[in-house]
Amino acid sequence: MKIFSCNQIRDIDSYTIENEPIKSIDLMERAAGKILSWISEEFNRSDRFIIFSGPGNNGGDGLALARMMTSQGYDVEVYHLKFASRNSVDCEVNLKRFKESQPARLKYIEKIDQFPLLSSEDIIIDAIFGSGLSRPVEGLVREIIQQINLSDAIKISIDVPSGLFCENNNNNVPDGIIHADFTLSFQFPKLAFLFAENSDYTGIWKVLPIGLHEKAISAFHTHYNLLTNSDVVLLLKNRTRFEHKGNFGHGLLISGSYGKMGAAVLGAKAALRTGIGLLTCHIPSCGYSVLQSSVPEAMVQTDPENDFVSSAGDTSKFTAIGIGPGLGTGQATQNALRDLLEENKKPVVIDADALNIISLNKNLLKHLTQGTILTPHPKEFERLAGKTGNSFERLQRQVEFSSEYKCIVILKGAYTSVTFPDGTVYFNNTGNPGMATGGSGDVLTGMLLSLLSQGYSPQDASVLGVWLHGLAGDIAASESSFESMIASDIINCIGRAFNKIRGF
Repeated sequence: MKIFSCNQIRDIDSYTIENEPIKSIDLMERAAGKILSWISEEFNRSDRFIIFSGPGNNGGDGLALARMMTSQGYDVEVYHLKFASRNSVDCEVNLKRFKESQPARLKYIEKIDQFPLLSSEDIIIDAIFGSGLSRPVEGLVREIIQQINLSDAIKISIDVPSGLFCENNNNNVPDGIIHADFTLSFQFPKLAFLFAENSDYTGIWKVLPIGLHEKAISAFHTHYNLLTNSDVVLLLKNRTRFEHKGNFGHGLLISGSYGKMGAAVLGAKAALRTGIGLLTCHIPSCGYSVLQSSVPEAMVQTDPENDFVSSAGDTSKFTAIGIGPGLGTGQATQNALRDLLEENKKPVVIDADALNIISLNKNLLKHLTQGTILTPHPKEFERLAGKTGNSFERLQRQVEFSSEYKCIVILKGAYTSVTFPDGTVYFNNTGNPGMATGGSGDVLTGMLLSLLSQGYSPQDASVLGVWLHGLAGDIAASESSFESMIASDIINCIGRAFNKIRGF
């Protein structure tokens, strides 16, 4: 699913109006109808709905919705905000239609003391501002938004929470933004919905298709994409009857140190569950018995050192390499990573302490082979690339970093972002809070190593890996709870995640 800027969405709206063809007022009717369908599935007609409408087309959507709801027997009151010299053309049409059909249900707010008394049992629908807002809200509207936020009523925002900018909110004013429980976005999500600091504003967001023109959607270019299962299923390779383990690669996992051998175990198990043909784990000697007993399917290559990794050994026979989980950052391990990066030409995924070593030795970045996959969490990325002011700025830095070093960056978190050297960004739409537990990242490293070893391109491995990892976590959560999940639960659900992608 493409994620467009607000300007692009307006252009797609215009193209639809001109080429479907459809009148703009009728497209507004279509959008309002989609909202009504969602409301009818989630709420009862006995509920009391309070709609706050503004002077633009977002207000027109709210007024069209109000008319449709009252015609179907819903208890609706509309409060139209009068803070602009005039309404948009379509808003004015829908204001007139509602006033003619339901005059007693329409009230105006010109000053704050006209704000209604709200009950916690009410359902508020926010149709004040849409996606066209470009400066912080002030004056009367800001006071109204603050009063709405004080209410314990359920709040539903149409298209975007009023006051929220669609992309960068670095210069916005937090107390001038609606705190919605639900946001119903037309056709596409907004980029701002994918950033952690905006979650209190968007609540649970849903995308409602309103039939915008497919030709325009295809023709308009954007670097931003939200992954869907239909994207990922096309990447999966199918196996034939006559395949053998040699067809699925031989991966090398360099991981572990004294007290952190669990990271190597988790990465190894994840790699094997993701379909790798052969796996060798290069570990400190202290972990030999641990790996051989915990993961008998993996081969073990021990380091000369007992407690830490001091060398990657001979990597010539391996298809791909994963390095980092539980590795530690001692000087000998730093030297081992430096030697590996200077000599390596194989596909590689770098995680955890290997990333921390690079942060301590930024000159190592110049030795990354093209298409290297880095998998930092936000703090690790900050150490690599520097501090940023907010998630939007961090995303821009992530894009720049991928381009500068010709690498793929998987920035882990809710809506994990995957950036390619050409500027393409994919946001992952699987995963849940139960995965915020020690070892989840080690599992992802093992999965990515497995996919690289099987011959997936670094780009395809990254996209498929984050989707599969999150989906396995979702299956695990459905069988337990967020609180009780551990990283091994994700590994145990990888097989079912593969089947679910394929529709089994």
